Amino acid sequence: MKAKIKPRIELTNRTRLETVIPIDVPFLVFLDPSDRCNFRCNFCPTGNRELIRQVKRRPQLMDFDLYRKVIDDLCEFPTPIKVLRLYKDGEPLLHPRFPEMVKYAKDRNCALQVDSTTNASLLSPEKNLAIIDAGLDKIFISVEGLSSQAYKRTAGYPLDFDRFVENIRHFHEHSGQCEVLVKIVDTGLTEEDKQRFFQTFGDICDSIFVEHVAPCWPTFEMEGAEPSSEVGIFGQPIREVIVCPYIFYSLSVNSDGKVSLCFLDWARQLIIGDLGHESFRDIWTGHKLFEYRKLHLQKRRKEHPICGECGQLSHCLPDDIDAHADVLLDRLLESMTRRRET
Repeated sequence: MKAKIKPRIELTNRTRLETVIPIDVPFLVFLDPSDRCNFRCNFCPTGNRELIRQVKRRPQLMDFDLYRKVIDDLCEFPTPIKVLRLYKDGEPLLHPRFPEMVKYAKDRNCALQVDSTTNASLLSPEKNLAIIDAGLDKIFISVEGLSSQAYKRTAGYPLDFDRFVENIRHFHEHSGQCEVLVKIVDTGLTEEDKQRFFQTFGDICDSIFVEHVAPCWPTFEMEGAEPSSEVGIFGQPIREVIVCPYIFYSLSVNSDGKVSLCFLDWARQLIIGDLGHESFRDIWTGHKLFEYRKLHLQKRRKEHPICGECGQLSHCLPDDIDAHADVLLDRLLESMTRRRET
């Protein structure tokens, strides 16, 4: 097998957040080209169409003029953000102008890295080359089964599995500087299944990993996938933190231009701004985000009806700033005072 076995996030050599908070320029921005999905996975809220209607979420493709406005907003920061991730709730390749989105972001140099997460069902040789030529830096591919029958059961989708594999192979063979990462979640996989996964994809990607089930989405009960009680998503020990580190270095832009505090805000209950009439920089330095950060640094997360139930902060966490909360709160307050004075 040519691919390295490693998780999709960097668990080592991470910036120690306590040394840089408050952060002037976001490290990571999620931007959703589409919060529609062609899959109906039972472990994902987007796959539950009735649930999405109940929370009054209207799945849509992002307007391209709005997309350009968001990218131009990001260019107002003094330096590029580290990562622009063209993904949040849906399948990004449903957007017919996805390659143009990649190219516009790359041409504007708003981010050091532009990447995306996809179920890869819509890849084709033509689309592969368009995405690669546009300059995508990384593509994260989520595998949801190891046969056409498994995809029908898990995702409710009539996938031609052999063609699916060949399209990923074609992408990797022509990927150039674009890194290809493939993962599957262990929803009851046997050891034989895992070996088949590695044998099928291990030579047609750059890195590969079997993740554990994690209770990612707040207030959403997954079906047919029981979270591990022993290890986190990447096999790390389960431990809960009180202060969410993500809100200090990342934000998420939904397909309608509204900005969520969190990339797991599937029900749009953590909206802190609207890029239809606000700038990204104003939202990043604004009062709503400040109040959320202050709440967390005061170790009051459990009081919040959404953040208080977040499984991400026990099963998926790469950073822990709990021990530095008091010092970081002082810094945050001083920073807001200086900003108001100027």
